[in-house]
Amino acid sequence: MSDAYKTGLDKNPANYVPLSPLSFLARAAYVYPHRIATIHGNRRIAWQETYTRCRRLASALKKRGIGAGDTVAVMAPNIPAMFDVHFGVPMAGAVLNTLNTRLDAETLAFMLKHGEARVLLTEREFSPVIEKALTLLDDKPLVIDIDDSDYFAGKRLAAGDLQEEQAYQANRRLGEQDYEAFLEEGDAEFQWSPPADEWDAISLNYTSGTTGNPKGVVYHHRGAYLNALNNILDWGMPRHPVYLWTLPMFHCNGWCFPWSIAAAAGTNVCLRRVDARVIFDLMREHGVTHYCGAPIVHNTLINAPAQWKEGIAGVAALVAGAAPPAAVIEGMERMGFNLTHVYGLTETYGPAAVCAKHPEWMDLTLEVEDVLYRHPAVLEAAVVAKTDDKWGETPCAFVTLKNDAGPVTEQEIIAFCRDRMARFKAPRNVVFGPLPKTSTGKIQKFRLREQAKKI
Repeated sequence: MSDAYKTGLDKNPANYVPLSPLSFLARAAYVYPHRIATIHGNRRIAWQETYTRCRRLASALKKRGIGAGDTVAVMAPNIPAMFDVHFGVPMAGAVLNTLNTRLDAETLAFMLKHGEARVLLTEREFSPVIEKALTLLDDKPLVIDIDDSDYFAGKRLAAGDLQEEQAYQANRRLGEQDYEAFLEEGDAEFQWSPPADEWDAISLNYTSGTTGNPKGVVYHHRGAYLNALNNILDWGMPRHPVYLWTLPMFHCNGWCFPWSIAAAAGTNVCLRRVDARVIFDLMREHGVTHYCGAPIVHNTLINAPAQWKEGIAGVAALVAGAAPPAAVIEGMERMGFNLTHVYGLTETYGPAAVCAKHPEWMDLTLEVEDVLYRHPAVLEAAVVAKTDDKWGETPCAFVTLKNDAGPVTEQEIIAFCRDRMARFKAPRNVVFGPLPKTSTGKIQKFRLREQAKKI
């Protein structure tokens, strides 16, 4: 066996660079400096400006002594600063820890302590819970406030929005300075370096789990780079997509899509929280092409008033968690949306498997949950096995009705199912009420199984 192919072909700076999604931002800023990277209210931030903001953030962190092996935690909704940190923090060599905004103070305090956060960037909406969490820490991180009041100033405020703004303004600042002022401390020409090793950590995420304390999961630069590109490849995203942030960026780093959108030189359309009317308005105004979400997000859009949906079609959507029932798929198709089912874990950078569509599937028999979703009064449904003395197990359905649904009985639901499927598949019991979910919107079937045992 010849060694000719091993001679003089070792890795060197001319032929090898560690993989890192930070390169996506540098390229987008160089090739498309004036394309809009982020839309938030009246704000428009181009890719060159985004790159500058991220370099300033990295520089400011470095000046505070933050570098390799240090954790920077962030508590924020889907706003420009949340996009910045996905690049600026690792540019400083530090590790990004995005916190779940739906958690309680005790859990947040555990994460800050366990992750050894040295800096905490926190948006004012979450001041009350963060203030309580900080009281539970002996060693407190440097706290920087993120003030998103410009967003409210640029909105056409309805009565509900005005109340939201007033509540936001009432939340006091917890840190020593504001995020934008913190960026001004940094150098716009900061010479950041790629990771020395592509296996270096880029982010820390916590799984909610079902028992005990949250478990920490570490992402490395290589994995983030590859999964960001996999998102583009498997979803068939074109160059310059317009991506609506219905999915929280705190959840598995937004399934790696902050890095995907930079790689595709797309546009991020920010969204503070899921609101069907706002979502449809943003889709129309900005020509949104893609968005992601848990099944409950898609179901919310399907069941929104028809007038909100006017003039919208051709949007691609990802759904994760449980397989979408046929009624959800049909509802999305009626809106002109193209739904793709993916599955992932925090441990796998979010989406790790995709349900590739096949034409012959259109002819396949329906499962119990699919039939339940076809009932006009059903908003959400889940089916679990219930122990039965005669049959061993029988289906037990848990159903949430739509707000405008009239009276619906257990026998009516059972009869509806029996008319549309084999009788032995139909549920023997139907329980009405809200379905238990995780903080990211997934139905907790293990809790339903426990409940079914008591019926």
